[in-house]
Amino acid sequence: MSKEKAIATPTKTNQILKKYGFSFKKSLGQNFIIDVNVLTNILKQAGVTKDSDVIEIGPGIGALTEQLAIHANQVVAFEIDQRLKPILMDTLQAYNNVDIVFQDILKADIKAIMGEYFKAELPIKIVANLPYYVTTPILMRLLMERLPIDSITVMIQKEVADRMAASPGTKSYGSLSIAVQYYTEAAVALHVPKTVFNPQPNVDSAVLHLQLRDQPLVQVDDEAFFFDLVQAGFAQRRKTLRNNLSRHFAGTFDKETIENKLQAVDIDGTRRAETLTIDEFASLARVFAKNENE
Repeated sequence: MSKEKAIATPTKTNQILKKYGFSFKKSLGQNFIIDVNVLTNILKQAGVTKDSDVIEIGPGIGALTEQLAIHANQVVAFEIDQRLKPILMDTLQAYNNVDIVFQDILKADIKAIMGEYFKAELPIKIVANLPYYVTTPILMRLLMERLPIDSITVMIQKEVADRMAASPGTKSYGSLSIAVQYYTEAAVALHVPKTVFNPQPNVDSAVLHLQLRDQPLVQVDDEAFFFDLVQAGFAQRRKTLRNNLSRHFAGTFDKETIENKLQAVDIDGTRRAETLTIDEFASLARVFAKNENE
């Protein structure tokens, strides 16, 4: 398909919007991509081929969906905005390997839908231009459900992408970095200017690639407790780890006990959480959980 005929051009996008009298809903975070080169880059980063099935989230008027349909085996797209139904039926009518599911991805039975639409034993990739206001809830649900997926490649707010892929000791590193990297190998694949969207967002964007791990990065006995401890450590970034943990576990452990636990895993309580690796947090969680469960 020539770039001139693709949906993802300013002219074609405006024609479609005008034809259907479509108005953007700010509450849904709708920003449509109008640059085919950006979409080509996203597919390249995701490794989409005819030997892969794809789940898309928030197809909009079908710009990314169209490119996925051309390059993938099968595409299933989740869309929350029912107003887009006639538009997508029009823009994607040439492709028999696309199914649109008009459900909220946060409420849908994703595993059941995957089983219904993906018949072949092909790797499943998630590729999307995500609504920025709900990026983290969507990604964490996808990861925590342990879905049988190969990778996730998404356009999101640059600041959030940087946080998810951040390394210890950096300003962006936090509990979100650890939660995402526990399940995946995370990398910011490319930065994207505001000019490739209609309407233009108020924030800078980036494409984040998450390669799912076969096993979590660290082994912990209680995942819920592990993530709770991590969040406690980052509760107030400028405070020491000792202070944050003392505040969080007040009534459960006294300060002396907390200090003993820190020393047991050779972690200096005057450090800040942002300097700890995920392995150090896992060691700390094991020590705290051991005593809490006794």
